[in-house]
Amino acid sequence: MRTEKVNFKNKNGDDLSGYLELPFNQEPHNFVLFAHCFTCNKNFFAAKNISRTLARNGYGVLRFDFTGLGESEGEFSDSNFSGNIQDLIAAATYLEEEYKAPSLIIGHSLGGAAVLFAAKELKSVKAITTIAAPSTTAHVQHLIQNNVEEIEKNGEAQVNIGGRPFKIKKQFLDDIEKHKLKPYLADLKKSLLIMHSPQDNIVSIKNAEELYVAARHPKSFISLDGAAHLLAAKGDATYAGNVIATWAARYLEIPKKEIPESDADVVAGLEKEDAFTTKMKAGNHSFLADEPIKAGGKDYGPTPYQLLSSGLASCTSMTLQMYAKRKKWPLEDVETHVYYSREHQADCEKCEEKASKIDTFKREIKLYGDLDEKQKKRLLEIADRCPVHKSLTSATNIKTKLI
Repeated sequence: MRTEKVNFKNKNGDDLSGYLELPFNQEPHNFVLFAHCFTCNKNFFAAKNISRTLARNGYGVLRFDFTGLGESEGEFSDSNFSGNIQDLIAAATYLEEEYKAPSLIIGHSLGGAAVLFAAKELKSVKAITTIAAPSTTAHVQHLIQNNVEEIEKNGEAQVNIGGRPFKIKKQFLDDIEKHKLKPYLADLKKSLLIMHSPQDNIVSIKNAEELYVAARHPKSFISLDGAAHLLAAKGDATYAGNVIATWAARYLEIPKKEIPESDADVVAGLEKEDAFTTKMKAGNHSFLADEPIKAGGKDYGPTPYQLLSSGLASCTSMTLQMYAKRKKWPLEDVETHVYYSREHQADCEKCEEKASKIDTFKREIKLYGDLDEKQKKRLLEIADRCPVHKSLTSATNIKTKLI
C-alpha cells in the first residue's frame, strides 16, 4: 500500500495530523475513517495495522490524531468527547473535499463510542465498526478513578494513563457524562459490526453484549478471541482488518472490475478516463497494466515492456527447470533477471540515427543447487531454446483488424 501524510483543520482551527493509507495497485473503492483509543494516537498498533490491512483490500483509510494528541495541534486538557466527535466530522469533510466521503467508520475503545455518535451526523457513512468499545462513555472514569475526586474538587488533575501523564479537567467528565450511548444506539439506522475480545481486561466483553442488545439490525458480533485490548499483536489487528473488509463489502458499493470478454489468449481494455491503467485478462487471470507516475500513469501494474520481459523471464526459468528435472540434475531454484532497453547496434555506421537502435533484452540467470560447471554451461545453452526467446529472436508477423 501507499502511505501519505495529510493535515486538515478541526472546528477550532487547530491543525490535525493524519496518515492516509491507500491501495498500491488501484484507486480506493471506498474511504474509511479510523478513530484511535483514548489518549492513544494514529500510530498505535490497532490504528496502523488495521488501516494497512484495509488498504490491501482496496480501501483508502484515514487515521489521524485527535486534538492535542500525537502530532495534532491543540491542548488535550481542553479537549473532550464532544471535540473528538467534531474532529471526526472535520476528517470526513476533508476526505469528501479532497478524495471521497467516507462510507465506513471504525473506532477503537473510546474511539468506538465516538464513531457511533459521529456516524449519525455523517450521511455518507453506511457501515460502522467498533473494536473493544465501552457501552457507556462514562467507562473512561474507571481509567482515572483514583483521580476523580481530585478533579471534582480542584477542577483538574494530572493522571497517569498507560504510563503517560495527562491533565484531565472537570469539563471532560461533565461532557462525557452527557453522552448516553445505549439509548442513542436504538435510533442509529446504520449497519454495525461489534468486535471484542473475551479476554479484554480493560473494557470487559460485557460491554459488547450491551452494545449488541441496544443496537438495531443489521448488527453483527465477531469475537477477537485471545486478543489484548490494544490489539498489540499484529496478527490480531490483521485478522480484524480482513474481517472488517469482508463484512463491510455487504453494505458498501464496491464497483466490479469489468474485464472485457474474449476468446483471445489476452485481452486489454482501456477506458478514456483511466489514463494508462489498463484492465488485462490472460486466460483465467486478470490484472492491471500501467505506466509509471513520471510517464503520466498511476503505477498500478507493470508496463507493457515489463510484461514482455516477464514472458521471457518466466519462460526461461520454466524451461531450465523442466530440462534439469528430465536430466535428474540437482537444480533447486533458478532466478532469471531481465533488463530491457534500446541500444545502438555494434559497429553501426549511423549510430546517431534513432532507427539504428534495436530492442535489447539482457538476461542474467542465477542457478541454485549442487551443479558442476558442465551442467551449468549446458543450462545456459538451453536458456536460448526457451519458446519465448525463440519468438523474440525470430521474424514476427502481427496481423491486425477491427472487430
